[in-house]
Amino acid sequence: MATAQTLEIVKATVPVLEEHGNAITTVFYQNMFVEHPELLDIFNETNQKLGRQQTALATTVLAAAKHLEHLAVLLPQVTQISHKHRALQILPEHYPIVGKHLIGAIKEVLGEAANDDIINAWTEAYDEIANVFIQIEHGMYEEAMWEGFAEFKVVEKVAAATDITAFTVVPVNDNSLDSKPSIDLNKLNLTAGQYITVKIDPKDSEHLALRHYSLYSANTDKGLQFAVRRDNRNDYHGLVSNYLHDHLQVGETVLLSAPAGDFALNKQLMTQNDIPLVLISAGVGVTPILSMLEAQVATNPQRPIIWVYACQNKDHHAFNEQTHQLLALAEKIEKHIFYFDEGQILNEAWLATLPEPADIYVCGSMPFMESMIDGLTTLKHGIDTVHYEPFGPKMSLGS
Repeated sequence: MATAQTLEIVKATVPVLEEHGNAITTVFYQNMFVEHPELLDIFNETNQKLGRQQTALATTVLAAAKHLEHLAVLLPQVTQISHKHRALQILPEHYPIVGKHLIGAIKEVLGEAANDDIINAWTEAYDEIANVFIQIEHGMYEEAMWEGFAEFKVVEKVAAATDITAFTVVPVNDNSLDSKPSIDLNKLNLTAGQYITVKIDPKDSEHLALRHYSLYSANTDKGLQFAVRRDNRNDYHGLVSNYLHDHLQVGETVLLSAPAGDFALNKQLMTQNDIPLVLISAGVGVTPILSMLEAQVATNPQRPIIWVYACQNKDHHAFNEQTHQLLALAEKIEKHIFYFDEGQILNEAWLATLPEPADIYVCGSMPFMESMIDGLTTLKHGIDTVHYEPFGPKMSLGS
């Protein structure tokens, strides 16, 4: 537990760090990668360029500092981030590296204002925060369905939309080179809404690349099924997504870490018929939402379901046939499709038509997520009834 003096200093300096938060985290990443370029194998280059990683780190550290004496109140956020850490194989030995460069960045940005008392207090605070993450992640590593990254073979590759490819993979289970146990698909306990993490070694990069991709089904009869959107937005050429689209073919192998994530349906509500399930997604954000739809109709097809999907146009409409087939299994459904090219806008005015109470799940791009969360919050849907999985650092949404 942090000392009373540390708590006092940290809380007193939070406003200063809020003002300079993104500058501090930008310097932190720059300096850390110079000294530890191997960590570029872990961090997402796109999120770095767009500033999302910096915003997420600043938000996380400041939130933890504000609640340093009661970190338990941040357990949901810490758990969300810890799932990402476990999926990326971030280990306890990484935390001292992060701490060194984070404290160094505070000194560099604040200059003389960061006296010894402030630096010592923030060092103690960081150590306490890091220990919370390490403890939670230890349990996640213990419960992971397999250790590290395992080799999987692609058995199916199909277009789910113009810019989205769906992959089905099965474990290779070649134990000739190590003692890792075989992966039995029939024994994997997947949860609808989870994601896997792909690791590749692209030829046009000096570093390994890791990316999270959602499973669009929790059924393992065919294998693990995930979808990838080709990322060529804003003149950026997505390293991993383009590689998977253009080069990973049926019969070839890819490395995956075990499924992770806490974006999951409320199990208690799945079996009742009074509170409707509202599934809202945009673009490739449909992947975990489709898995949830599958799980709901398999568990209780009598529950009312409101399906809401937005994308650019019909060519970009992902998993349309699969969605239609699953919705046909439900007894009471509403289906709402929005094509942006046709001027169909999913906004707060439309969200106001949703019933209350409702059990709401949302997934999509960061701008889409921000719009949906802001709209639903304005409409007084409680934080405990709106669940989301953005494709980016979750803490940057301010949760």
